[in-house]
Amino acid sequence: MSAHPRLIRSLIGHRAAWEQLDAAWRSGRFAHAWLITGPRGIGKASFAYLAAKAILTAPPQGGGEGLFGPQPTPPLAREPGDHPALPRIESGAYPDLLGVEIGWSDDKMTKRRTEIVVDDVRAVGAFLAMTPAEGGWRVVVVDAADEMNRNAANALLKNLEEPPKRTVLFLVAHNPGKLLPTIRSRCRRLELAPLGAEEMSEGLARLLPEESERRRADLARMSAGSLGAALGLARAGGDALAAEIGKLLAPWPRLDFAAIYAFAAQVAADEDKYRLVASLLGDWIAATLKRGTGVPAEGGGGAIAQAVPLDRWIEVWEKVNDLFRKADAVNLDRRHVVLSAFHALLSPAA
Repeated sequence: MSAHPRLIRSLIGHRAAWEQLDAAWRSGRFAHAWLITGPRGIGKASFAYLAAKAILTAPPQGGGEGLFGPQPTPPLAREPGDHPALPRIESGAYPDLLGVEIGWSDDKMTKRRTEIVVDDVRAVGAFLAMTPAEGGWRVVVVDAADEMNRNAANALLKNLEEPPKRTVLFLVAHNPGKLLPTIRSRCRRLELAPLGAEEMSEGLARLLPEESERRRADLARMSAGSLGAALGLARAGGDALAAEIGKLLAPWPRLDFAAIYAFAAQVAADEDKYRLVASLLGDWIAATLKRGTGVPAEGGGGAIAQAVPLDRWIEVWEKVNDLFRKADAVNLDRRHVVLSAFHALLSPAA
């Protein structure tokens, strides 16, 4: 299991985004809410928690009085060093930092819910109603805001409308279009881009030192600038899984459903592999779409893209994503879900 982003102490990439955040901090006009967007797995939550650490351990804004007048505000540190508050921040015991994420569905904490609910968000109001325990800033990180249901979103909106002074909320969002327009309008947006090739190489060398350079390069190539995706692929043998899916889809639309049934039974029994199947099928469709628009892409099929209108493939992409999302909500049989996803890929040919 990957480390919680609250534990991350150094940021790979995203220098331009950090410079925007830092410039706002040093200007004295720091937004009270930031919407941090971008694809999954590129480090948005890590960015938010590192920003929280930088703010909570920063010297006072304004820099204090110097010999020749007020000193400029020091920049926000991208790496927090060894500040004495860090152990409490990273353990979740720091009183002026609140993280909001999908909660547990049972008292034994064996399974998480599929969305952030209003009870998770109510803690924000109570947190902001208190005086800062350390006398400085208070920080809230919502990871991920686009996973809130409607009631939770409305509850958070009330906190965004009139936040207390020296308070900042970082809202991580994979799909900001799912947020209420009124939430988006109250945040300053900070868009994080997928990592570049050198950043992926640096990140994977740091996180997967035991893997060969060639395998790390393969994982990077398949992960579209997402370290999270690369780690998921490595953990579940996803590079081999992607190759197997490619082989199953190669004869499209004449798919071998006996082989697909065996594949579905195999991945249904493995949590990590099952989670990856939805992403890998989406990647295959995305590669097909790119080929259809003339954009170079690995995987997918040029002939398929030419044979089927692109809007049909977009519909299938949405259908497959909805299928896996709804399956989690109502605990559908995973083998059936995987089979249904492959059947959905045939619908454009119908």
